[in-house]
Amino acid sequence: MALLKKRIKASTLMETMVATVLIVVIFMLSSLILNNLFAAQVRGNLQPLKTHLDKVEYLYSNGKLTAPYYEEWNDWTISVENQNDGTALMEITEQLGTEPRTLKRIVENAHTP
Repeated sequence: MALLKKRIKASTLMETMVATVLIVVIFMLSSLILNNLFAAQVRGNLQPLKTHLDKVEYLYSNGKLTAPYYEEWNDWTISVENQNDGTALMEITEQLGTEPRTLKRIVENAHTP
């Protein structure tokens, strides 16, 4: 009988609401953080650009493109210009954003017409 009369202390409605709000806030913050991480990962993925640059470099090295060469690919501007030492400079600039990103690549043994 003594065991049946033992009362279990229950939480009030206010305590339950506070706990629920805390869980929701933590979930929202973690969702925002993960969203920013994934967005930065997608924006920083330059593999399709590098693949296209390899194609442009191959075409230039085999005489299929002549310098100077200019192209707009997605949000990037690609230019190929001959240098005095027989090489070519590939300059790639992103057109979007407040701070433009620029990549440079020197092509050895460039095709000379």
